[in-house]
Amino acid sequence: MALRQEGPWSKRTKEEAGKVAERKEITLSVNGSPFALEVKVSRVLVDVLRDDLGLTGTKEGCGTGDCGACTVLIDGRPVNSCLVLAVEADGKEVTTVEGLSKDGKLDPLQEAFVEEGAVQCGFCSPGMLMTSKGLLAENPSPTEQEVRKAIAGNLCRCTGYVRIVNAILKAR
Repeated sequence: MALRQEGPWSKRTKEEAGKVAERKEITLSVNGSPFALEVKVSRVLVDVLRDDLGLTGTKEGCGTGDCGACTVLIDGRPVNSCLVLAVEADGKEVTTVEGLSKDGKLDPLQEAFVEEGAVQCGFCSPGMLMTSKGLLAENPSPTEQEVRKAIAGNLCRCTGYVRIVNAILKAR
């Protein structure tokens, strides 16, 4: 007795199965530059940013939305790019950590992170910066409690958060 029914799909190679996967053309703006890409509908945004566009500042930590390392801004709002399908970013403006500096000059938030020693190993820094950028755009003068609440979804194993909070408060 067969455990599964045989059919043409059961004899497909991995290569053939990949060709069958649905693809979609998307257009999006990343850090102010327009892009048109054809992506599998199942691909997440963090993979497209890193693998297709070479923007490796965005990190993938957990892949489940728990660590915040992959945070980017979509239309100005922080999102975990490991949970967003690339097709969901179609027609949107995506900002990554690479988009913060302009003409070789650090964003004031980046400067504050450096000055306050909020960058240790650097793995969480891109996500922290993008979450903080979103917070400051929405609330230019957050309290310490509001800062702590905003970054609660971003994990850091190095700093203990005090320097990160101080940097965000300094940048406001």
